[in-house]
Amino acid sequence: MIFRPTSVAGAWIVEPERHVDERGFFERTWCATEFARHGLSARLAQVSISYNPRRGTLRGLHYQVAPHAEAKLVRCIRGAIYDVAVDLRRASPTFRQHAAAVLDVDNRLALYVPEGCAHGFQTLRDHTEVLYQISTAYAPEAACGVRWDDPAFAIPWPAGKRIIADRDRRYPDFSEHDVAAR
Repeated sequence: MIFRPTSVAGAWIVEPERHVDERGFFERTWCATEFARHGLSARLAQVSISYNPRRGTLRGLHYQVAPHAEAKLVRCIRGAIYDVAVDLRRASPTFRQHAAAVLDVDNRLALYVPEGCAHGFQTLRDHTEVLYQISTAYAPEAACGVRWDDPAFAIPWPAGKRIIADRDRRYPDFSEHDVAAR
């Protein structure tokens, strides 16, 4: 696997190394040893899939607070997404910055989102599926979010009509006090 750092400390683009022959190809998409070698969480507690029937579906920006903070490895297994990680770690050198990448079924890239970062995506195609490998089980009492279009993050989301859940639409604007208090 090839690990490429992003503009957010601890967030990485992970590219599988493809081995091709007359049968097709083989790619390793997870290796605890390689993740640990790069200083990334190698815990795997939960795997989830999100299916999104329509282009323009926006999910996020979600995160869980300690002691249930989670790292995620996000991969698009059908369709395409604009995937975003936002650094909410006050002590981080990239605090309030974001990293974004297009993940799709063809480029087969994944985004590693470290603990303390919020995550969200917008679908770029109809019938998109997203696979999440998560370090910690979902804890509803620790689930939080910040508004996807908060000017504090200046995320250049793809243009077009969006489908957004009421919960995601109503998340508050970012403030250092709110995040630090959690």
